[in-house]
Amino acid sequence: MDEQIKQIAERLRGLRDVLELTAEDIARECDISPYDYRLAETGDFDISVSMLQKIARRYGVSLDALMFGEEPKMSSYFLTRAGKGVSIERTKAYKYQALASGFMNRSVDPFIVTVEPKPDDEPIHYNSHAGQEFSLVLEGRMMVNIDGKELILNEGDSLYFNSKLPHGMKALDGKTVRFLAIIM
Repeated sequence: MDEQIKQIAERLRGLRDVLELTAEDIARECDISPYDYRLAETGDFDISVSMLQKIARRYGVSLDALMFGEEPKMSSYFLTRAGKGVSIERTKAYKYQALASGFMNRSVDPFIVTVEPKPDDEPIHYNSHAGQEFSLVLEGRMMVNIDGKELILNEGDSLYFNSKLPHGMKALDGKTVRFLAIIM
């Protein structure tokens, strides 16, 4: 995991260097706190997919290029076999498996997200970003907090929401949760 995060941080620094921008420029233009962005470039910080998506959209690069270091090449279809999507562990608690990483100019980013349980007293990390999200629980249970409203999702439940609202989630019952997340 640490090596993957460091590689993402390297790609962020490389993008910023190529664009001849300061960390503050990117933070301002992407509506990210300058502190969080500088931490992301160190590789010692959990870089959220929503932060990467904001940067990718603002500067016209693919999310895959930032997350995986690969540009998508397919334009008619892209097949991902079960369990074969490109994966990244953002933290010990979150693993993202990209389901459409090879398709160019996607309008949505689908992932299988695996979340390990955390201690009850550990705070939830919140994100917010332009667009919308869809989540479908494949296994386990999770609590999703959207702008202060707590929702419990069981296996088979789905949720569609405005991702501009602060949102975060956690696995319940001390068990791993897996869900399909589509970020639009």
